[in-house]
Amino acid sequence: MVRKKADEKPENNNQNSYTAKDIYVLEGLEPVRKHPGMYIGSTGVDGLHHLIWEVVDNSIDEAMAGFARNIKIELLKDNKVVITDDGRGIPVDIHHQTKKSALETALCTLHAGGKFGGQSYKVAGGLHGVGVSVVNALSSWMKAEVNKDGGSYIQEYERGEPQYKVKKVGKSDKTGTKITFQPDPQIFPKIDFDFKKILDHLRQQAYLTKGVKVEFVDERGKAPVYYGFYFDGGLNSYIRYLTGVDQPIQDRFFYLHRNYENIDVETAFVYTQDAECREMSFANNIYTPDGGMHLTGFRSALTRTLNDHARKDGYLKDSEDNLTGDDVREGLVAAVSIKLREPQFEGQTKARLGNPEARTAVETVVSEALKEFLERYSSDARAIIEKNLLAAKARKAAKAAKETVFRKGVLEGLTLPGKLADCSSCNPEESELFIVEGDSAGGSCKGARDRKNQAILPLKGKILNVEKSRIDKMLLNKEIRSLVVALGTAISDKFDISKLRYHKVILMTDADVDGAHIRTLLLTLFYRYFRPIIEKSYLYIAQPPLFRIQKGKEFHYVYTEQEQGKILKSLGDGVTVQRYKGLGEMNPTQLWETTMDPARRVLKQVTIEDAGEADRLFDILMGEVVEPRKNFIQAHATAVKNLDV
Repeated sequence: MVRKKADEKPENNNQNSYTAKDIYVLEGLEPVRKHPGMYIGSTGVDGLHHLIWEVVDNSIDEAMAGFARNIKIELLKDNKVVITDDGRGIPVDIHHQTKKSALETALCTLHAGGKFGGQSYKVAGGLHGVGVSVVNALSSWMKAEVNKDGGSYIQEYERGEPQYKVKKVGKSDKTGTKITFQPDPQIFPKIDFDFKKILDHLRQQAYLTKGVKVEFVDERGKAPVYYGFYFDGGLNSYIRYLTGVDQPIQDRFFYLHRNYENIDVETAFVYTQDAECREMSFANNIYTPDGGMHLTGFRSALTRTLNDHARKDGYLKDSEDNLTGDDVREGLVAAVSIKLREPQFEGQTKARLGNPEARTAVETVVSEALKEFLERYSSDARAIIEKNLLAAKARKAAKAAKETVFRKGVLEGLTLPGKLADCSSCNPEESELFIVEGDSAGGSCKGARDRKNQAILPLKGKILNVEKSRIDKMLLNKEIRSLVVALGTAISDKFDISKLRYHKVILMTDADVDGAHIRTLLLTLFYRYFRPIIEKSYLYIAQPPLFRIQKGKEFHYVYTEQEQGKILKSLGDGVTVQRYKGLGEMNPTQLWETTMDPARRVLKQVTIEDAGEADRLFDILMGEVVEPRKNFIQAHATAVKNLDV
């Protein structure tokens, strides 16, 4: 082998050439197919559903502009989606720049649409202009049907390529657009639309678009499932829906819908007996989970106006501190929706609104309207202020109790709990913590584990229900304290996710009612006090087998009853079935083979797709009020499986 000196230039060969021919230009919709995640976030479940949102957004834009009154979404058996509206219809005449039909231009060209200028849309959600064209690019097949100007027009596409020119197929006295598409299996590894996810999104859009009928039909099952939404009350109706089983402390909900310097502001709120705060914010009907200027304006107006009223009416003395933002948001269920000409979203996912004028508009109109509301409805004002004052008192008491607990050194200076069988690795990225139920299961797990990177922490019995307990009481609980120390993150305002000692925290409980209860208590603890662990995708639930089926020397571990039926049918007679009700019933070898071996185990990753719904369910199932829990159990009793008797 001949070595070159450092200052010698490499030979000019084909492998090292870098000329104009090496610069690739992706034309048309090629960039979308090349990098779909840049346009729809991912090719997973969220990205798949984003295709529907993009098309629905266009129909909603027509509704917000005052031209559409009916929107229909259909799921067909072969993964086709049909979205129809009775708006003006996408233009079909020849576009002056592209020399092609405006319909083909809109569906086959990035950043082409009626929302970048002109007067077609005063407000719109899909301002990036990549909506339907991206759906076209990521669909194996799409068809656009337009009724406009007395005619009916059609064009079909395959993976973004038009199959023929836009053609007129008849006359029509209607107007509107119908888009049918089929997601491309080359792009999406799994195509399975989530009925509830779509239903929740459409319900939300109907609340945000007053007076528009939204229909949803799922034809994938044996019989079609139909839902229809129509709300005249706007956000006022939405807040009533969000409140659900919570008990409002107000007789009247606060609601306003006003225009401020060409920005449409709609907001509604109510206070409930609950301690949690739920705030939803939207810009041009697009949910902004990270808030933004419009939510900041609402919060500022709420805090300042309630403080002013509390002092004016003598609830707060001059020497007392103001109510904090946290005080006035405890028990609050609120929604803020604005519509403006040129929203500035952060990224294609539009999670946060950045327009400073949005804050000014919301803060101004909410301050004025809330002042009027508090002066006009004194009983509601009194209930709200008393709720705020109670929250402030609880905050100060909790702070004092927490300081006392930490001052006593409950978590400081403690070594790792003695019952923790830690792993030898100090690298969190490869380390796993199994939280198991009881010493018996803990013993089996300790014998089964890979000592290098698997740690075992057995917990005795059912831990404290933190939904009903303050942090000072919680930290005096021995089992919770052991878990906090083992995780290494501390807790409350001292929590630090960077100090987490394991990047896989696995809840492993028995496959019975008690195991499910313990798992729920642990999930409540993580949701309330260690939520970043869930948000970082570090929390998992182990799936131990339900059965061991043996015939002769052949045996199978079975994880579902459906799978059991298939295996029993295939094996025929002479089989032995063992039902595992506890982890302690398995020896270490069986535990390793079925539940702990990374090559063969099944883990469910805990996610928070809908934090609001999760919060509501934890309140129902784990909270102080019995009646909502009783109603929930009665409503879902027929769906119960594997009930121990």
